[in-house]
Amino acid sequence: MSQLFAGTSGWAYPSWKPDFYPAKLAQKKFLGHYATQLNTVEVNFSFRQLVKETTIQNWIQDTPAHFRFGIKAHQVITHIKRLKGTEDFVPRFLATIEPLAAAHKLGPVLFQLPPNLKADAALLKDFLAILPRTVPGAFEFRHESWFADATWEVLRSHKAALCVAETEQRTTPDVVTGDFVYYRFRKPSYTDEEHRSMTDRIRGHLTAGRDVFAYFKHEETPEGALSAVELLRVVKEA
Repeated sequence: MSQLFAGTSGWAYPSWKPDFYPAKLAQKKFLGHYATQLNTVEVNFSFRQLVKETTIQNWIQDTPAHFRFGIKAHQVITHIKRLKGTEDFVPRFLATIEPLAAAHKLGPVLFQLPPNLKADAALLKDFLAILPRTVPGAFEFRHESWFADATWEVLRSHKAALCVAETEQRTTPDVVTGDFVYYRFRKPSYTDEEHRSMTDRIRGHLTAGRDVFAYFKHEETPEGALSAVELLRVVKEA
């Protein structure tokens, strides 16, 4: 049965007290409380450093069985090597998150490409050839030249998802290319009409049998986390 996983891009924000976290909750207990309200989180610091196994084991221990961790791919893959010549580093990176997969808590792996990397379908195809098909990959393209049928065709051939990112500057076309859907809602705020549209799109995917991962922007205020809680509630009640 398809499922909505909703959360934010991070959880370690004391400024979310007291609206999201209880006022006296210790920071080391943030993730455990977060996981009582939301069922996924997008980990961003994995972009700059490889996650230690002890850290991942703590995550596994602090979250329930249904919880999923979305992981942003390391910058060596996306920004330094820019998808080229990554045959040695990709297995090293994936090995660090293997404990999450073994615990059935690994969500999508997000490959966020730099804004100045223009479309290159052959490059994308070659990279996907070295990415194990067991890895639920999602790709966020930040140069509009990627928004083309050639890109969708390559993603579909490997059942990789397109990350539909919504920002103040750009919105990715809402195109289905994989077995699941990945949304990054990055606007500072959303109108009621935008929330209704968001909910309708997600319901459509769930009805079609696709899992949905939806991440709101992390801010100093808890608005994103509260929006994710509300999204889960509204979709569940539908």
